Amino acid sequence: MVMEMATQRVAVEALSDEEVVARVVTGETALFELLMRRYNQRVYRVARGILRDDAEAEDVMQDAYVRAYQYLDKFEGRAKFSTWLVRIAVHECLARVQRRSRMQSIEDQAEGVGNMRVLVSRMPDPERSAANAQTGGLLEEAILALPENYRSVLMMRDVEEMSTAETAECLNITEENVKTRLHRAHAMLRRDLFARAGAARANAFTFGRERCDRLVARVLERISRV
Repeated sequence: MVMEMATQRVAVEALSDEEVVARVVTGETALFELLMRRYNQRVYRVARGILRDDAEAEDVMQDAYVRAYQYLDKFEGRAKFSTWLVRIAVHECLARVQRRSRMQSIEDQAEGVGNMRVLVSRMPDPERSAANAQTGGLLEEAILALPENYRSVLMMRDVEEMSTAETAECLNITEENVKTRLHRAHAMLRRDLFARAGAARANAFTFGRERCDRLVARVLERISRV
């Protein structure tokens, strides 16, 4: 019995994204968990790269998964499922950035500071200092310091190793624009820093097992109410 269950699990995990989507649409909703676990890391890194806020990135992940589940029957397979999913997350991230900008503008006007930029201290807080001591910490900070347009491209291309075409589709820009932004992002990071970071890229912006389990549980709970 145990062997049979293990065999079935291996068989399910070997399904392609398209096969999983088809089975979820036809009623095997529990299989949606498999898609979440496959792409939690990617969606988190992209959302974190755009928003620069850990908690908000998790919120976007939940919203993106729920939206994807609601419109799963509209997925036509013309693009890879992972690209379709990341596009949903990117759209939600950019909408939040726009709302944040509008709120900041309103607050600035209310305080009579006009367009004065708010200066944020670059002194590391205790949590950031601890992160810097870990593998990938310095690289994370360097990436998060980039302007949003360059940061999102670099996260997709270099950290998540998405193709130029996938990145362009997710961000709704041309492939040439992707290449230009990536080149400028590298220049900002300084090539020597990026080269020395090397293998640390794989360890940057990790979305560990405990967080993965927590997010999957939240999304499944929300989906059950859809």
